[in-house]
Amino acid sequence: MKVKFISANSALSTVKAGQRVFVHSVAAVPTLLIEALTARADELSNVEMIHLHTEGDAPYAKPGMEGKFFTNALFVAANMRKAVEEGRADYIPIFLSECPSLFRNGILPLDVALVQVSPPDKHGYCSLGVSVDISKAAVETAKVVIAQVNENMPRTHGDGIIHVDRIHSLVEGHQTLYEHVSETPSEVELAIGKNVASLVEDGATLQMGIGAIPNAVLTCLTSHKDLGIHTEMFSDGVMELVQKGIITGIHKKKHPGKIVSGFVMGTRKLYDFIDDNPQVAMLDIGYINDPHVIRKNPKVTAINSAVEVDLTGQVCADTIGTRQYSGVGGQMDFIRGASLSERGKPIIALPSSTSKGESRIVPMLKPGADVVTTRAHVHYIVTEYGIANLYAKNLRQRAKALIEIAHPNHRERLEREARERFRVL
Repeated sequence: MKVKFISANSALSTVKAGQRVFVHSVAAVPTLLIEALTARADELSNVEMIHLHTEGDAPYAKPGMEGKFFTNALFVAANMRKAVEEGRADYIPIFLSECPSLFRNGILPLDVALVQVSPPDKHGYCSLGVSVDISKAAVETAKVVIAQVNENMPRTHGDGIIHVDRIHSLVEGHQTLYEHVSETPSEVELAIGKNVASLVEDGATLQMGIGAIPNAVLTCLTSHKDLGIHTEMFSDGVMELVQKGIITGIHKKKHPGKIVSGFVMGTRKLYDFIDDNPQVAMLDIGYINDPHVIRKNPKVTAINSAVEVDLTGQVCADTIGTRQYSGVGGQMDFIRGASLSERGKPIIALPSSTSKGESRIVPMLKPGADVVTTRAHVHYIVTEYGIANLYAKNLRQRAKALIEIAHPNHRERLEREARERFRVL
C-alpha cells in the first residue's frame, strides 16, 4: 500500500507547549522523531514526556532542557537516572500491569504518541514490532499519533497491529534498532543460574527479564523439557532454547505453544526470529502481566532480581537507598501470579554481595530504600550459595535461612544482628 510520508520536522511541528507526549518503549524508541522534537526546544515549554524504559539517548532530559521538557518515567532506565536525581525528570511508582489503564481511563490522557512501526502491508496495517507493552494503549488513546516507519522493525503477530488510518503523520526513517548482546555469565552468575534452574520443573511456564542472571539461568536449562514462556519481555536466550526444542509451550493453558511477551530486546538475530513468526504473540502488557491471567498457566516460575533483601524477606528491587535506580515494573505482577499458579514458584535471584563486597542480604534495608516485593509475597530467594524458601516461615526461620545463603564474609555479622533483633536464632 502506498502511503504519503512527510519530514520529521513537519510531523513534530504539531506538538504544542503543555502537551503530554508518549515515547515508544525500549528498543523501539523513534530516534528520528525525538531528534526533530528536541530541535524545537526553544519554541516549546512544559512539554511532558512519558514512557517506560527507553534505550539510547534521551535529549529531552539533558541539562539545559529545564522548563522546555519534563519527563515522567514509568520505569527509570540508565538514560533517566541522572535526570531524576537532578530534577529534570521524576518517577511514577506503578505496577506494569496497570500502566495501560493510565491512558485508557484518562488518568494521564495523551496528546501525542511517538512510535516506530514496520512498513504497512498491502492492507495498510503496520506493526509496533519489538514493543507492544503499553505502547498499544498509547496509540489507541493519543489525540495525535506520529510514526517513524522503519523497514528494520520486525512485523510481529499479536496486539500491535495498527492501520495507517490511525496514524496522523508518517515519517520514513530506516534506522538500525537498538541491540543488546548478552555477556558470558561470571562464575557467581552461573552458580546462581544453576541454583535457579534446579527449581524449574519440566513443563514450567517461565517469566524472566534481561540481564546477566536471567541469561545464566537460560544457559542452565538445556536438560529441561517442554518449557513455556509467558513473560513481559525476553531476549536471545529464549530464542536459543526454542531452537533446541526445549521451549515448546505444549503444557500452557493460556496460549499453548506460543511465546507470549510484551516486548523484546536483543540482537538482530532475535528481531529476525520474531519477524512474521506466528509462534510469538506480542500482547498488551495489561493482559500479560495480569496476575489472574498469569496464574492460569501451570508451574509458573517467575525469576526476578533485587538490589537487597532484608532478614524478614522484604525485597528492594528499584532503589539504592534513596536513589531511584529502575522501577517497580512487573515484579509484583509475576510474583503474585506465580504464587497463585498450580505448583508455581516465585523466585528472587541476586548475588550475595555487591561489586564492592557489601552484603546484599541485610539486617535492614538502606534508609530510604523502597520495598517492591513484600515479605508476605516472597517465596524463594536464591544466591550463589543456595536457595532459601521463606514461604510459611516465621521471622526467625527466615533470618536463619537467609543467613545460610549470604556471603560467608557477612554471616557472623548477620547472625549477631539477627540475635539482637529476634532474641533467639
